[in-house]
Amino acid sequence: MLTVEKANLHYGAAQALRGISLNAEMGKITCVLGRNGVGKSSLLRAISGQHPLSSGSVVFNDVKLDGLAPYNRARQGIGYVPQGREIFPLLTVKENLESGYAPVKRSDRFIPNEIFSLFPVLQTMLGRRGGDLSGGQQQQLAIGRALVTRPKILVLDEPTEGIQPSIIKDIGRAIKYLRDSTGMAILLVEQYLDFCRELADHVYIMDRGEIVHEGAAETLDTPEARRHLTV
Repeated sequence: MLTVEKANLHYGAAQALRGISLNAEMGKITCVLGRNGVGKSSLLRAISGQHPLSSGSVVFNDVKLDGLAPYNRARQGIGYVPQGREIFPLLTVKENLESGYAPVKRSDRFIPNEIFSLFPVLQTMLGRRGGDLSGGQQQQLAIGRALVTRPKILVLDEPTEGIQPSIIKDIGRAIKYLRDSTGMAILLVEQYLDFCRELADHVYIMDRGEIVHEGAAETLDTPEARRHLTV
C-alpha cells in the first residue's frame, strides 16, 4: 500500500537517509525501530511531505507522492501523528479535532464517534484547551485529529514517548483495533521494544540512515536484531 523506494534525504551536507526501501501493507502494523538519531523521524517526514527527498520515491496506492505538499498527501489518505504531538495548545480539544477537517470533503466534516470510543477522555474534555491536557491525553488527541482526516494509512512517530503506562496500553489497543476493524495500514516508528513486539506484524531496524534488519516481529529477539538496538 505504501512503498518507499531507494530514498535518500539530506539536511544540507548531512545525509539522514541512505537508500531506504520499505513497504507498509494494508491491514498490517509495520514498525521501524532504531537508536536515537538513525533517521527514523526523517523517514516519516519524507513520507508525510514535511521534508523533500534528495532522490528515490514514495508511492501510495500506486500514486507517486514526490513533490506533493503535505496537505495533498493528507488528501491521498496519509494521516500523520508527529513526534511531540504538535497539538494546538490554545485551541480546545474540539477545535483541535476539527482542524482535521481541512483535507476531507464537506460531507465528512464531522468527528467520527469511533474516536470517542477509542479515547473516551477526549469526549469529556471537548471544551478544555489542548495545552491543559496531560502528555498522554495530548497524544490521544493527536491520534484522534489524524483519524478525523479519514486516513487509509496512519503514520505515527514515537507515540509512547513520555507517556504513562496506562495510556500506552490504551494507544496499543487503539492501534490494534484500527488494524483489525478498518484494515488500514499502520506505520509506526518506536524505540519501545516491547510495544513493537506486541503490536507489529513486520519490523524494520534502522542504523545510520539505512535499513539493517527486516523481518517478522519474532525476529526482534534474534542476536542480529538486538545488536542494532542495544546502546
